[in-house]
Amino acid sequence: MSAFTTDRAFSGFSVDDLDAARSFYADTLGLDVETNAMGFLEIRLASGGGILVYGKPDHTPASFTVLNFPVDDIDAAVDELRERGVETKIYPDDLFSSDDRGIVRGGGRGPDIAWFRDPAGNVIAVLQA
Repeated sequence: MSAFTTDRAFSGFSVDDLDAARSFYADTLGLDVETNAMGFLEIRLASGGGILVYGKPDHTPASFTVLNFPVDDIDAAVDELRERGVETKIYPDDLFSSDDRGIVRGGGRGPDIAWFRDPAGNVIAVLQA
């Protein structure tokens, strides 16, 4: 039996304010968020996966997408996110041509996708599966 196993793998990223992150991920996005014994946030996904969110005083927001949420209807998902106060148009049109709600249409080259940021500035995406 191998000592290296992948069955309990998880991802993680940093934030500058754990309380703001907890509120955003739990209250705004509706995810299952718990604080572990070390004071880090553990986000439990419905798929069974998990994400560790840890505080880092010198946090620099990720310049790449740290978390993706596949959805069946991106238009409805973006409308719901915007109703919750989430800004989904974060990139200028010269970088990613999008509609007024921030949805970049894949046009057969990729999924329809919209990006947004958590309170620490990390990039998150919602995309039509």
